[in-house]
Amino acid sequence: MKLKQLQAWLRQASFYAEEAYNAPYRSAIARAKREQDDLFMLLIFSEMMGVPNPASYYTLELQPLLLERFHDWHIRMGMPHSPLDNIRCC
Repeated sequence: MKLKQLQAWLRQASFYAEEAYNAPYRSAIARAKREQDDLFMLLIFSEMMGVPNPASYYTLELQPLLLERFHDWHIRMGMPHSPLDNIRCC
């Protein structure tokens, strides 16, 4: 019984140590991910508007997956409605 208690305590201590180590970096990582997602979204939807995308061959198959996230993106960018006429998400 003591061995199981010790293992559980070590697992919990490891979890808290990992959380304490990662806490200062969590917001910076989230911000970098948002910026990367915003740039990627801009490239994809600029292509839909007729601006040539240099990575179009690689991003074309990802478009259906990103349409689900388009609403969150344009709200975060401060646009209350979709900026594109052919995409109605609101």
